[in-house]
Amino acid sequence: MAMLTPPVIVKLPAWRRRLLLVLVLLGFAALLGRSVYLQSFHKRFLQEKGDARYNRTLTLPSQRGKITDRYGELLAISSPVESVWANPSDVKINANQTKRIADLLGLKVAVVDKKLANSEREFVYLKRRVSPELASEVMKLEVPGVYLQREYKRYYPAGQVTAHLVGFTGIDDKGQEGFELTMNEMLSGKSGSRRVIKDRAGHIVEDLEAVKVPQDGHDVTLSIDRRIQYLAHRELSKAVEKYKATAGAAIVLDAKTGEVLAMVNVPTYNPNNPVNIAGKTRNRAITDTFEPGSTMKTVTAAAALESGKYQPDTQIQTAPGYMNIGSATIHDAHPHGVLTVSEVIQKSSNVGAVKMSLSLEPQYLWNIYNQIGFGAKTRIGFPGEASGRVRDYKTWRPIEQATMSYGHGISVTLLQLARAYTVFANDGEIKPVSLLKLKDVPVGAQVFSAKTAHEVKDMLELVVLPGGTALKAQVLGYRVAGKTGTTHKLGDRGYEKNKYVGSFVGMAPASNPRLIMAVMIDDPSSGEYYGGTVAAPVFSTVMADALRMLAVPQDAPNNNVVISSDVEDVKESI
Repeated sequence: MAMLTPPVIVKLPAWRRRLLLVLVLLGFAALLGRSVYLQSFHKRFLQEKGDARYNRTLTLPSQRGKITDRYGELLAISSPVESVWANPSDVKINANQTKRIADLLGLKVAVVDKKLANSEREFVYLKRRVSPELASEVMKLEVPGVYLQREYKRYYPAGQVTAHLVGFTGIDDKGQEGFELTMNEMLSGKSGSRRVIKDRAGHIVEDLEAVKVPQDGHDVTLSIDRRIQYLAHRELSKAVEKYKATAGAAIVLDAKTGEVLAMVNVPTYNPNNPVNIAGKTRNRAITDTFEPGSTMKTVTAAAALESGKYQPDTQIQTAPGYMNIGSATIHDAHPHGVLTVSEVIQKSSNVGAVKMSLSLEPQYLWNIYNQIGFGAKTRIGFPGEASGRVRDYKTWRPIEQATMSYGHGISVTLLQLARAYTVFANDGEIKPVSLLKLKDVPVGAQVFSAKTAHEVKDMLELVVLPGGTALKAQVLGYRVAGKTGTTHKLGDRGYEKNKYVGSFVGMAPASNPRLIMAVMIDDPSSGEYYGGTVAAPVFSTVMADALRMLAVPQDAPNNNVVISSDVEDVKESI
């Protein structure tokens, strides 16, 4: 019988046992210390890393406010769209899915691959502002890590007709031009937010806090009448094309309130697709200045009457049709001889206007120019508005005082010019202008007496009658009062010989003005350039249709229009 071998008992030395115990205790101490460090001192960092994997703060976009005309017709509105985005670190996608997404979004496969390649990024747009239907097709592919984000796309129903007023927004729905820019904060509203926990598939598991509801933007109601805006744009476009002009602008004002019922510019652009728009976004009616030419003679005559030195029938000798001031010579288009103040306006005599101006004190004239709004912004609240230029009367030389009387050596915007004529429609009171619809009729400032305003308005009626410079401004069934203007354009070396600006500003019905319209045609190159030829017909057509749209009662018989082919306009002095 075999003998059992007794077990071998190995006994560690005491020092080794102690060393092993110390090492084990140190390991536990290290783990405990690390645990304390992570849970206490490094807790915030770990919490942020954990939250970054599961917590999401979703932006809830606010809807941008609408822009409408005075009757509520839409000029700008936001439509809901979807933006497709991805979290590259979560995306699990195969080649077929990549190609399908690229096809749906109109992208190249290489572009999609590049967007999804950087797994360190947690957010990348694949395509912004796609239709809800297209976005739904993308989501049907069920690609993990690909999501949708609700946004809004701006749409402009009136398109290029109101482009210079309304403007447009950029890809982030922020205003870039026009009222979209000026009133961006009011239109934008405030975005909301929602903090949630999402799983790996992108599904919302839990809301972490109450939803912060977005605040939609406020609506903006412009003073514009979209019908009149269309009319003005149509006729201005025709005139610019017919006379081969560089540009044109037109403004229609409510004579009683100063509200802008139409403001158009040519060339224009499409705000729904604002590409290749360099040089086309400028609202020339407000941002560009020009010399008003003979339209300024109306103000000169009003200042002369208001001074008490002149009456409408006061006679002024304009023969021999020119006059010398120092080394300069001022001409009339045709010699007229003795003219009354009314005839100076009707015939558009430079000599007559100069003689009235030089008989008045420079400071008195300067005060009139300032009170009527020249040389200062209208404060209409539109970006880029120009102030124009009126030199200080202390620096005037006689020739400068003389040329300003017929609109040379002074610069205005078309809006300033239209506003100035509210004086003659409101018993001598100038009205503030507004591009926003007003609730009440604003109080203006008295510039001339009611007597002076009525007398000048009567003179302006003569301008559109036989013997005047604007037969083509007549309107069937309505009396019209207005004034033409024609000036050489200013270039780098002074006045350019063959470049002109033709303008007309008038009101109707003259018995009780309801509308004021100013038209400017810049650099017509067809051979016709007088304001009575290129600008007055635009006024006539737009005014005729607008007065009937507004149901303004007629103040003249239907046979009041003189056919211009039988009686030609008088060519005004330039």
